[in-house]
Amino acid sequence: MMALRGAVFRLASEDVLKTQNLTNRFTLNTQQRCGFRKVAKKGVAEEAEQNEIILKKTVEPLPDPPAPQRSSRSFGRLVKPFVFTVGFTGCSFGGAAIWQYEGLKSRVHNYFNEVKTDWLEKIRPQKQGDLRKQVNQWWNNLSEGQKTVTGIIAANALVFCCWRIPSLQRSMLKYFTSNPSSKALCWPMLLSTFSHYSLFHMATNMYVLWSFSSSIVNMMGKEQFMALYLSAGVISTFFSYVCKTATGRLGPSLGASGAIMAVLAAVCTKMPEAKLAIIFLPMYTFTAGNALKAIVALDTAGLILGWRFFDHAAHLGGALFGIWYIMYGHELIWKNREPLVKMWHDFRTRGPGAGGSGTI
Repeated sequence: MMALRGAVFRLASEDVLKTQNLTNRFTLNTQQRCGFRKVAKKGVAEEAEQNEIILKKTVEPLPDPPAPQRSSRSFGRLVKPFVFTVGFTGCSFGGAAIWQYEGLKSRVHNYFNEVKTDWLEKIRPQKQGDLRKQVNQWWNNLSEGQKTVTGIIAANALVFCCWRIPSLQRSMLKYFTSNPSSKALCWPMLLSTFSHYSLFHMATNMYVLWSFSSSIVNMMGKEQFMALYLSAGVISTFFSYVCKTATGRLGPSLGASGAIMAVLAAVCTKMPEAKLAIIFLPMYTFTAGNALKAIVALDTAGLILGWRFFDHAAHLGGALFGIWYIMYGHELIWKNREPLVKMWHDFRTRGPGAGGSGTI
């Protein structure tokens, strides 16, 4: 019994010793592995540092490209917008001249039809409470300038609603914001003129346009006004492209402010002594000439100091174009439209369905 107990004790003691030896070996091996990894990491780091030192000694670092080269490549992207600006401006004034010709021709030919329409309107029974009649009365009470800008305001309201459609966000950002770093450069120059994301921004611009609509249309006519407005939108955007590229402050812009600034500048240049007032401060009045000087000075300071709340470059570009057009552009462009109108007149009289003797 004692022998059996001693054998069991020896077996138990050997098992305990084996277990201790295995445990010690596992711990040792673990420590050796951990120590080996640390040494390996140190060796890899030293080898990487040595390779880096050798690479620096043998290979000279490439110099950074000079700033003028980057600038020239950036300005090279503005070639297409420049061509688009010149071409669109020419097409706008050419189309306005043809529109004026067609309008005059239509008024002459429809003179007797208008007389007949007035006579029928008198003998036709009047409808009371008709919504269409009320709309027609409201429309007839508007001035020619207000009727002209109503379409512009409706287009801006439509684009504003499109901004609220989630599925159109990507397309709106691509085509209805102007950015010199974007893939789409040309058409956004025009489409961004009708684009507003903020309701306050759109309401302010449309109020200013509505306020100056009668003066500018009475001064130019609706055809010339539309050519000025659309051309100013594209020209002001191109001016913004140039300034953003030159300063490196790239980013999207949108709004009709550049085109409206051209309208405001044209009216203030033509009638510098006219009295203006701010809607929130009607008791303070100032001349149009002084208002224009203050606006140009403010946008110039914003452009120089890098203010980014407004696109001061587009504002300044639109204002300068409006001033230039009143002082020189009207003589150079609009008063020299007769060859184009004559060419169109000859084409219309020789074309199919042109009846009559070919006179207006």
